[in-house]
Amino acid sequence: MTQVSGGRACAFVYSVSIAFDTRGRRTDSVCGKGSKQKSESASIVNDTVKHIMDHMKKCTECFKDVNDLRTGSYYENLKISNPDEFDVMLTVPVERVDIRPFGDVGAFYSVAFKRGKHSLDRFLCEDNTISASGMLTEFRNEVKKCVKILKGVYVCSGCPAVTLLINGTGTVPISLDIVLGLEVRSSWPTFTQGGIDKIDIWLGTKVKKEQKLKGYYLVPKYEGKDAWRISFSHVEKSILTNHGSQKTCCEASGTRCCRKFCLKLLKHLLGLLKAENPSLSKFCSYHAKTTLLHACCSRTQDSDWEAAQLGPCFQQLLEDFEGHLKDGMLPNFFIPKHNLLGSGHDRKSCQFLARRIEEERNNGFPIFRKPNRHKWSTVVVLIMLSILKAKAWAGGIEEQRSRKFNFIQILLDEF
Repeated sequence: MTQVSGGRACAFVYSVSIAFDTRGRRTDSVCGKGSKQKSESASIVNDTVKHIMDHMKKCTECFKDVNDLRTGSYYENLKISNPDEFDVMLTVPVERVDIRPFGDVGAFYSVAFKRGKHSLDRFLCEDNTISASGMLTEFRNEVKKCVKILKGVYVCSGCPAVTLLINGTGTVPISLDIVLGLEVRSSWPTFTQGGIDKIDIWLGTKVKKEQKLKGYYLVPKYEGKDAWRISFSHVEKSILTNHGSQKTCCEASGTRCCRKFCLKLLKHLLGLLKAENPSLSKFCSYHAKTTLLHACCSRTQDSDWEAAQLGPCFQQLLEDFEGHLKDGMLPNFFIPKHNLLGSGHDRKSCQFLARRIEEERNNGFPIFRKPNRHKWSTVVVLIMLSILKAKAWAGGIEEQRSRKFNFIQILLDEF
């Protein structure tokens, strides 16, 4: 970490602290509607998912055993904007299957039943493998069929997720991705060796063993052939929810860290840079999340991520991401041989993004300000409010003084 850049990052944190400290009440009043909006959106999503699952269980044979898996940034408490995007995986359990990889990286697989009959037999190809495209087409048709009676719910084109646009009364439009998945209840493929093992020194061997007992998921993905992409989104959610080297990290009785705050800021920065330059569209929040997971295995202690040190920690995470971009190498956290910056990401775009990030951090992150350059974006302000509250806790502020920070709790709840 360079001294100049680190100073810029710390100055950025300090200046935002001053900005929101003087406008706290106003920010509080503006953001006070957040909890209600979250509640309304979540309720609408829950009702829609329940309706779809009821239809699948009662009206179909091949999807009658579906379960729901809530994934994505909303359920990981990593949202950086309005609660208008949700991801839900509807999974079909499969047992006694033969999993064979496509290629030599271990990210994509074909799936075949070893023996016996199964409700998914109708999707079998001539080589006895399950057709990902055929199953996804049937799944999409069933979703379309059951949401026809729901008012204000529309099916958008898209693959591999079935995307629903929900216009609920009194809420912002909601985008709900319904992802089809196979739940494989067996040991992880050999390509995962050396992946999650890295968390031993961060979360411990017991946690690693618990995670590896959870099985894994396969999502339809056309990759040259009719293939399935392996997913560990349930493990990612568990790790990010219980992310501390100490069990009390970020709990009421423990010390708050800035791991999630750093990730939110990185996602926000990436989103702004993508909006600024459409050529960066192939970079996504999963690259940011993977960078954080690797960073947590390098800086394993909660003390390495103290909330009050958001500036230096964010700066270091950015340098980590820049390093991956410059090298053109970001290993999948669970599959070491799978480079997330490989197929579809040319070296030129990686180098360009690395330069833009370096420019931002060396100049105090001007992109984080709104167009008039006088106000910080709401996302950044809310993150800074969370950090200020953590500093208040760490400093042991007296009860009467802590009343000044009551609005911070409200804003933290809205974020």
